[in-house]
Amino acid sequence: MADNKIHIPSSQGGLVRYSEESTSKISVKPEHVIAAIVIVIVGEILLHII
Repeated sequence: MADNKIHIPSSQGGLVRYSEESTSKISVKPEHVIAAIVIVIVGEILLHII
């Protein structure tokens, strides 16, 4: 039974490389995203209170 091994082809092994140089027209800082989420949460809380 130990002789029945499964061999994976060594051509790529499931690794995919993408270009590290991606340029986007829209650039958003993580701080702005977090601030927007906090504003939405506070707005939802205020709407439930009113």
